[in-house]
Formats: sequence, structure tokens, C-alpha cells
Amino acid sequence: MFEGLFQPMHLLVILAIAVLVFGPKKLPELGSGLAKGIRAFKDGIKFEDETPKTPPAEPPTPQQPQQ
Repeated sequence: MFEGLFQPMHLLVILAIAVLVFGPKKLPELGSGLAKGIRAFKDGIKFEDETPKTPPAEPPTPQQPQQ
């Protein structure tokens, strides 16, 4: 269904429609906002992965009865 979506001619048509809809002055702002959002998302995932995991609690050892 989407096999030929990323051909150069299709990308040019999509870019032309975006320029008509948003205007040439607004496109750089939209692109930078999208890039900042993606970067923040990646940093959030990366931060979550780097947090140290706490080791599992060790089971208590049984006490020897005193004689």
C-alpha cells in the first residue's frame, strides 16, 4: 500500500502541498519544533534506560538456634 510513497516525485508533491498549506515562513519553525520534540523523546527514553536498576532484595538467611 505504501511501497512507492517515498519516491522523489511524491516527496516533492508533499513538500509543495506543505508550502501551500503552512507557507514558506512557517515551515522552518515547524521543522525545528518537530526536531526538538523528537530529541526530547529520545532523551527521555535514553534517561529511562540509564537509570540503575535496584538489585533484588536478598532473602533473609535463617538464624542458627543458639545452644
